[in-house]
Amino acid sequence: MPGITVGIDGSDNAHHALIWAMQEAALRDLPLTVLTVHETIASYWTRRPLDFTGDDELVAQARQAAEQAVAEVARDLGLDGRPRVTVTAINGFAAQTLVDASADADMLVVGTRGGGGFPHLHLGAISSQVVHHAKCPVVVVPHDR
Repeated sequence: MPGITVGIDGSDNAHHALIWAMQEAALRDLPLTVLTVHETIASYWTRRPLDFTGDDELVAQARQAAEQAVAEVARDLGLDGRPRVTVTAINGFAAQTLVDASADADMLVVGTRGGGGFPHLHLGAISSQVVHHAKCPVVVVPHDR
């Protein structure tokens, strides 16, 4: 996924990251990949993501929510068809999926933290793992941007 990749999860911090990423992709005329992950659990034996009945529907709902967020941000920013946006939704582990996506991206964008219950932390678990393991430059967009 060359260009900019942004991870979103429906949180306010992810929304700020999406705005920043869409503006940056439009400014640099780069494609934008919006990545959302329906978080699942790992298999006890393989440590790989497990698929459960109904996960496909939840992934489809996550994709639809991400597409709606992209459309709203594009409208609010007045972006006319720029940047080129691809929305990808999968069932898996958010941090690992973002790190894997960083191998092909020019830049990875995340919010400071997702919807976890520890608002006093500056970085959430996902953004911290991404910063430490990504294979491309990472931009962490602060919540007040």
